[in-house]
Amino acid sequence: MVQDLLIALVVVALAGALYTAAAARVVRQYERGVVLRLGRLRDEVRPPGFTMVLPGFDRLRKVNMQIVTMPVPAQDGITRDNVTVRVDAVIYFKVVDPASAVVEVEDYRFAVSQMAQTSLRSIIGKSDLDDLLSNREKLNQGLELMIDSPAVGWGVQIDRVEIKDVSLPETMKRSMARQAEADRERRARVINADAELQASKKLAEAASQMSTQPAALQLRLLQTVVAVAAEKNSTLVLPFPVELLRFLERAQPQGAPGAPAPEAGQAPDAGTPSPPAAFSEDPGTQAPRPSPSAEPYAHH
Repeated sequence: MVQDLLIALVVVALAGALYTAAAARVVRQYERGVVLRLGRLRDEVRPPGFTMVLPGFDRLRKVNMQIVTMPVPAQDGITRDNVTVRVDAVIYFKVVDPASAVVEVEDYRFAVSQMAQTSLRSIIGKSDLDDLLSNREKLNQGLELMIDSPAVGWGVQIDRVEIKDVSLPETMKRSMARQAEADRERRARVINADAELQASKKLAEAASQMSTQPAALQLRLLQTVVAVAAEKNSTLVLPFPVELLRFLERAQPQGAPGAPAPEAGQAPDAGTPSPPAAFSEDPGTQAPRPSPSAEPYAHH
């Protein structure tokens, strides 16, 4: 009798151990447990640690509460200004309601991925190429709002969405390179013209200042000669002042050899007799003919 009682106790202990082993569950710190008893959702969500379920009646679903980093496959699209681009992105999200993530959607990861792809294509069609290249922060915010609206009902919170890369056709890259080069050349020309304008103003001020002090021009000339001679040149070119040439021209007498001839239409000097005309022109012809005074005397 006692032996039968001991056997029964051993069997009960083994059955209890087996039941405990089958009912015991461990939920990790970054997880939450959702229990479905006979297909019905239990109200309480199992916290991290050791927990028990009814074997054969309960089913425990563990939901990861960590932030998930999911790459969005590259999407081909046409921008609003008719440029074909290829854009890929990355999305960061986490589960905030484990029960809704299990009950409301079959696979919340797949649902978020598909929603991100469709939203990315929609953003490409609504944006210009310049916005995709330079105004990504605004596009990221719009993309985040588009994905977050349906994800709230799935118990998922979108933490951040980032556009990683924008791929352009080779022809568009070459066109943008030419545009950038032309813009740089334009700015270089503007800067050069501005420098020339400033230099001309300074030179004009220097010339005005030197005109009041003629010795300053001579000092500047000597400085130039010194700068040229420092280069060890075999030939030295000295500029001749134009004012000195004009002084010599005024100092030369009018009757001296080499004096400049009077200009056309200028009256000759009073002391210089004009030579007699040897020919006179016929008004009707272009060629000159001898005047009567110049004809030889006839001998009879």
